Amino acid sequence: MTDVEAVRAQLAQARRVCVLTGAGMSAESGIPTFRDAMSGLWSRFDPAQLASEEGFRADPARVWAWYAERKQGVRDAQPNAGHVALADYGRRRPGVLTIVTQNVDDLHQRAGWPQTVRLHGDILADRWLEACPRGLGCAITHAQPGEPPACADCGNLLRPGVVWFGEMLPEDAIDAAERAARDCDVLLVVGTSGAVWPAAGLARVARRAGAKVVIVNPQASEIDGEAHWLLRGTAAEVLPRVLDEG
Repeated sequence: MTDVEAVRAQLAQARRVCVLTGAGMSAESGIPTFRDAMSGLWSRFDPAQLASEEGFRADPARVWAWYAERKQGVRDAQPNAGHVALADYGRRRPGVLTIVTQNVDDLHQRAGWPQTVRLHGDILADRWLEACPRGLGCAITHAQPGEPPACADCGNLLRPGVVWFGEMLPEDAIDAAERAARDCDVLLVVGTSGAVWPAAGLARVARRAGAKVVIVNPQASEIDGEAHWLLRGTAAEVLPRVLDEG
């Protein structure tokens, strides 16, 4: 039995499957990884200047422009065969699949899996930089156009709805991710280097709870030692093969 056949057998009988996806999941859809996005005009900037509250406060227009470029790239991208295979598997087996993603795009959702757990936020959903100083709780639609837009009443700035350097992950998202890792029979880790914590720790959580861990990645990752099977290849190449039950 090949590794692909062994993984297919595990997925076919699993009562719960958790999938953790990283930047490699969306790379085949044309969305550059965070580091790859630091190119061209932006190559001379430290990522912390463009992805931190401190950097945003120092130059809101510059940070807003970088994220505007990234947002357009997300809007232009389309789900790849890996996204589609995951959503199809989940629909065929209701109640089995939980997708946890480190990505800030919406490709899992557009592929047909809206309930994705988003650890690092949503690049297309802006939020206020700080609590309203007047306590009004204004809607985002109350912002006036600008770079970045600002509240018409108090001047509060809009910022991208992503997790920046130095910020905590959303508590509900990390709780849901850890619960899914503890409860699953199979954990698929797809397209991540395993270098970003606490997401990288989900493989250990799952394995210690008795799950089979499968890592899908073209290159070695920092958490390969947690895997029962290593499938070398991209998400679009490998996932349709292991998730197809036909």
